[in-house]
Amino acid sequence: MFILGNLFIAVGNVLDILLRLYMWVIIIAALITWVNPDPYNPIVRFLYRATEPVLRPIRRKLGVYGGMDLSPVIVILGIVFTRYFIVRSLVELGSRLKGGML
Repeated sequence: MFILGNLFIAVGNVLDILLRLYMWVIIIAALITWVNPDPYNPIVRFLYRATEPVLRPIRRKLGVYGGMDLSPVIVILGIVFTRYFIVRSLVELGSRLKGGML
């Protein structure tokens, strides 16, 4: 069972890294909207393509409240919840399958 435990721990750790990276991409994309970025800049285009599919449905449901777009905040809260709930659960399950304690 230790192999399955190691698999759950590895999946949890990789998922944690990916969620952290995506959270920073969301933060950078939100900060870059405060200035007038060049829409043809490859970095700006990447940030738009990476974040807009997630932010657009939330923005559509919430709308813009008082001139502020709260969709990045909602996505970041979702990422934090996922990290604390799913990632920790995977790592703890993997640890218990290995027979150890965290």
